[in-house]
Amino acid sequence: MTEQQGASNNELLLAAAKDDNKELMDEVLEKGDFDVNSRDGVGNTALHLAAANGSTEVLEDILTCDDCDVDLINNLEKATPLHLALLKLDGETLEYVVYQLIESGADIKIKDKHGRTAVDLAQIKGIRDKVLQWDREAHGPPPPAISNDDVADDDDDDEPGSGSGSE
Repeated sequence: MTEQQGASNNELLLAAAKDDNKELMDEVLEKGDFDVNSRDGVGNTALHLAAANGSTEVLEDILTCDDCDVDLINNLEKATPLHLALLKLDGETLEYVVYQLIESGADIKIKDKHGRTAVDLAQIKGIRDKVLQWDREAHGPPPPAISNDDVADDDDDDEPGSGSGSE
């Protein structure tokens, strides 16, 4: 491993994620002393790199690290790892990576610099319904919309304890 001699554990983590190098990832995890959310020059974390490159061998290791933030936004595209997976991957690898990210808490509603959400990108890739289903399974259904007709309006009361706060 002479080519990476002198590299910090954070740099090794980024390299393992980019190249889907499970051996290097195991080495970094064993050594410890790394920040799973460390960034490269354009603001990508190891999770961004793994998601963008379809690095399925190391993806789960990254996601199980304490403090792994699945929704960090990079500098260039203002994209999360979920955005990058949807932009760069296809087929089974795309579905696997997207599923893993959503299961780990990725927010499908964050917008990139072009105003696109993961749902918008999933529509382009033809997996919108799967993304919405995985999100419902991971996070539960969205709260029901509440109309103003459903909200009690007790402020018209002049009785004590009516909630007006003045007596």
